[in-house]
Amino acid sequence: MRRIFIWAGAGLGLVGVLLLLAVFALGQWTGSDGFRQRVEREASTSLGVPVTLSRVSVNVFPLPAVALEGLNIEAKPALTLARVEARPVWSSLLMGRLAVSTLIVREAVLPQATIVLLGARIQDPARNPAPPGADDQATDLSWLPRSIVLDDVTWISVQGRSSTVQAELALDEDGWPAETTVVVVRGALEGAKAQLQREADYATAWNLKVDVGGGTLQGPLKVTLPEANAKARDLVFEGTLETRGVEVSALTAPSRTLTGRLDASTTLSARINPKAGAAAVTDALRSQTRFTVNDAVLQGVDLAKAVATVGLSRGGSTALDTLAGHVRTRGQLIELTNLVASSGVLAATGEVTVAPGKTLSGRVRVDVTRGAGGEVVGVPLVVGGTLDDPTVSLSRSALLGAAIGTALMPGVGTGAGANLGDRLGEGLKDLFGK
Repeated sequence: MRRIFIWAGAGLGLVGVLLLLAVFALGQWTGSDGFRQRVEREASTSLGVPVTLSRVSVNVFPLPAVALEGLNIEAKPALTLARVEARPVWSSLLMGRLAVSTLIVREAVLPQATIVLLGARIQDPARNPAPPGADDQATDLSWLPRSIVLDDVTWISVQGRSSTVQAELALDEDGWPAETTVVVVRGALEGAKAQLQREADYATAWNLKVDVGGGTLQGPLKVTLPEANAKARDLVFEGTLETRGVEVSALTAPSRTLTGRLDASTTLSARINPKAGAAAVTDALRSQTRFTVNDAVLQGVDLAKAVATVGLSRGGSTALDTLAGHVRTRGQLIELTNLVASSGVLAATGEVTVAPGKTLSGRVRVDVTRGAGGEVVGVPLVVGGTLDDPTVSLSRSALLGAAIGTALMPGVGTGAGANLGDRLGEGLKDLFGK
């Protein structure tokens, strides 16, 4: 019996030595230029853009890990990662299965436009054929690491806004997030902290809380998975969020077109094809928000001056006693409707659309109370420019009416003439078409 234990111990020792030698040899091989160049070629072919690496390494101590250093994906704009480290589950690896327990990404720059491009290329069947049975595994996330750490990772939106985050994500066995903490350390939304907590019993439902701009945004999120025998394999996403006391300019920084404290109720919805690219997921998102901004100040537009001059207005500001309305988003398109604002003798209503490029378009009617008799003069204005440099001006038909009003009754007739001209212009457009 004692000899059996001796031989067993010797055998285990030999296996250990061989394993260490194999890891050492693997480290020497993966650290060679030949292996690094092979990885570069394979990645470049798969992604369709040049990929370069500074180093590939395998570490045993203090923790087993495989790392890529100096990863540069030379798209436009480029995607760079100083270090990507994967720590495998060695028990699975010894059984011939690759499973990652922890993924660490350090000092990365991730442009959204490049992520969308690479996602589309990876999913291109002509470039990367899907393995058999891939359709059945579209919603299987169990292959994801159990833990993901993002250290100094910068996300650059399509509009060019960047946010640098520190984040830790803990995932359950099914691959869905169990608990997530994200802190924005630089750039847009700097200082914001988001926490996501999964509900019990592995439900695909979470509670989100975000501390930002001196206030909070929080509420439940839910993903409904398709039935096993359903033909449509889409995921249905739903959410309800309540925003309380958030400084608006903290959400739009560095732009400060509007300041004030935001209270809002938002519903989110999306029908997502799990095999679609990142752009399709973004475009699928819909939201409806009813909002009120307390102590609001509109920067870049002086509505009183716009009414007084009945012409182009740039610069200045407007302090508002009331600002409320409804926001609807479809992908990157933003529509403001039922917009109501008041400031002393001014009251404005209208609708404004914000295009993906931040350009503004819409119409606002500004009513001004004049004189001791409380006469109300309404002036229709066209909203243009951008979020950072908004403009208001009269439409062509309103300009014609303003000119006629000024000629008939200088000063008093200007606003009334503009209103009449705008109405006539709308009537003619309806009669003869656009």
